[in-house]
Order: sequence, then structure tokens, then C-alpha cells
Amino acid sequence: MKTQGLDVKISDFSPHLFWDVNRNELDFDKNRKIIVSQVLQYGLFEDWVLVCRLYTMKEIADVAVSIRDLDKKSLSFISLVTNTPKEQFACFTSNQSMPKHWNF
Repeated sequence: MKTQGLDVKISDFSPHLFWDVNRNELDFDKNRKIIVSQVLQYGLFEDWVLVCRLYTMKEIADVAVSIRDLDKKSLSFISLVTNTPKEQFACFTSNQSMPKHWNF
């Protein structure tokens, strides 16, 4: 699958999204999961718009379904926007099987 947003560059995204990787080595096709995950969890609205220009909503949903560490807000957002049931996401099923200790 090739990206559709040919005019989008990695430098267009917020600088805080990819602080832990070399931005120059990110490839929109190979690193799709990293890009979608970072934007869903830490991105601004402008970053979301850029991701939507890069990938179709189905591509974003397919990637998001496989992300195991997606937080609850991001899960709810992507589930609503893509009309995908929460139960289909890996983060939903893995979080259910690993209950947390008391929350003080």
C-alpha cells in the first residue's frame, strides 16, 4: 500500500511525536504503525489531519487494531471515528486479560 498524501513530510508533524526515533529515517509505508500510534496518543489535531491525508481511514483502522498499548481515550476516539468495535482492538483484549492493581 502506498501513501496517498504525497505532499506530506515528516517535518510537518509536531516535533514532540518522534523524539525517540530518527525522524529522517521514518518511512510512511514501513513505519505506519509508529506514526499512527504516536499521532493517536500524543498528536495534536493538525497531526491527525496529516495522518488522514497520508492514509485512508481503513488503513488507519487496520493499523490501530494491532496496537497493543493504545490508551483508553485514543481507543475510544479511533473506535468511534472508524466505526470499529472496541472489542476488535488488541489493546482492548490485552488490557482485559491483565487487570491492574488498586487505583489509589
